[in-house]
Amino acid sequence: MSDLESRIRDHSARICVIGLGYVGLPLAVELARAGFRVTGLDVNPARAEAVCAGRSYINDVSTADVAALVQAGRLDATADYAVLDDADVAFICVPTPFTANKAPDLSYIVSAATGIAEHLHPGMLVVLQSTTHPGTTEEDVLPILERTGLRAGVDFHLAFSPERINPGDPEFSVHNTPKVVGGLTPRCSELTALVFEQIMPQVYVVSSPRAAELSKLLENIFRSVNIALVNELALLAERMGIDIWEVIEAAKTKPFGFMPFYPGPGVGGHCIPVDPYYLSWKAREYDFYTKFIELAAETNQRMPYHVVELLARALNQRSVPLAGARILVLGVAFKPNVDDARNSSAERVIELLLDRGAQVAYNDPYVPQYRVGPDVFHAPVTVLESVPLTAEAVSAADCVLILADHRAYDYDWLVQTARLVLDTRNATRHVPDRDRHVVRIGTPFGN
Repeated sequence: MSDLESRIRDHSARICVIGLGYVGLPLAVELARAGFRVTGLDVNPARAEAVCAGRSYINDVSTADVAALVQAGRLDATADYAVLDDADVAFICVPTPFTANKAPDLSYIVSAATGIAEHLHPGMLVVLQSTTHPGTTEEDVLPILERTGLRAGVDFHLAFSPERINPGDPEFSVHNTPKVVGGLTPRCSELTALVFEQIMPQVYVVSSPRAAELSKLLENIFRSVNIALVNELALLAERMGIDIWEVIEAAKTKPFGFMPFYPGPGVGGHCIPVDPYYLSWKAREYDFYTKFIELAAETNQRMPYHVVELLARALNQRSVPLAGARILVLGVAFKPNVDDARNSSAERVIELLLDRGAQVAYNDPYVPQYRVGPDVFHAPVTVLESVPLTAEAVSAADCVLILADHRAYDYDWLVQTARLVLDTRNATRHVPDRDRHVVRIGTPFGN
């Protein structure tokens, strides 16, 4: 048994988690809770300071848990890569966005790998968790680490294990979500799996980092494609005078061969809007064009435009032009009951509304401030503050636009108080007398 293996088994291994966001902080807390000594590393000093003060800034991680682990001496944080000198295991949990042209942005991964390389030492295990295209671990991270003269699989260990965080999910979190592991060598896989086995019930090992990288993209592209399918059917249902929500409920009664997905104003979060483009970009290297996947992404990206057109049409029926109209947006988070607004469809919807002269305000109990622009849709940087959800604000709006169906909202009250509601999430489905002035995506217009 190697020294690293024995330290993992007795939980004396020192672990560093690089990137303390929605993926890194929950992982760091779970490892510390299992008894490991964990240091979080983030280039944002404010995050490191918050952890050291025992505060959580992510809804899925309680401040009480962070404070208890810090007080017990099992969790701390820093912005200094020198902490890796004493680390046995380093997890890379940094963002992987795309550029304005939908090309992968690996700069955060490259920066983290470069920081690790400066402190890489024999016996160390490095695990990339950031969602990325197949080949990143071996083609981007590996060369940076091996510039040190140390050889992966011989002097140190390297693996990829995709994150599976679902913000706001009360049922599945780090401790009970199975992990996929793909190491550079079988021994790299064994050690990585061993670490995860200390905190979760099931680890599935695949043959390579590339297989693990593609498994993550498959998970999210599956969702992207199926969401695109129902979004397209929703547009068709509107023209055909059919309620797509009723259709989905009917299809759900089949006990096999069907999984429900729902239309909406677009897709958001870190993964679904991004991952299809990571794979399509990489596929071109092999003279392969992922037309089906790209078509789904394009379909989802069209939905914010449809929302604005539907809103303009609804206002026009009431002799209210969109230019100058007062629009109150409810929910800018990418999904209900979370504070995560990354790549939210609200961004494009708000930008399009502002570009067409609407007066836009928003309320979101989870997101106190929201920024749009600068981009080709909205040149200036516009920072909006969440406004109080009062009867005056709702009744004064020419339209209340529901983009995130937070449980905190009283939809009966909203429908009774608002002049017009555009519901992109079917949040008002149980409201009596809803059809009087509620317009829903995917239904006959005005119903």
